[in-house]
Amino acid sequence: MADESVIAMANKLAEECLAVQKETGEDRLFMEVGDVLGASSQTLEEAFLTAIRTRMAEQQGRKFLANKLRLHRASTTDVKDV
Repeated sequence: MADESVIAMANKLAEECLAVQKETGEDRLFMEVGDVLGASSQTLEEAFLTAIRTRMAEQQGRKFLANKLRLHRASTTDVKDV
């Protein structure tokens, strides 16, 4: 397990990277950042990629749930209107 300071750095960098990705539209920017980190610290690279992947997975999970709820509400609205 990585040192707490490494995890804190990785988390901060992950948040910043996701913000830049969103603004620039470069959805694979995190891979480039990971390569830069890996050149000098494999530990930070791994912590960063874990932080990015968990955040991206959370975003996908939230999108999935929002879509499910939207579809459910649309189908129950259609039934009520009949």
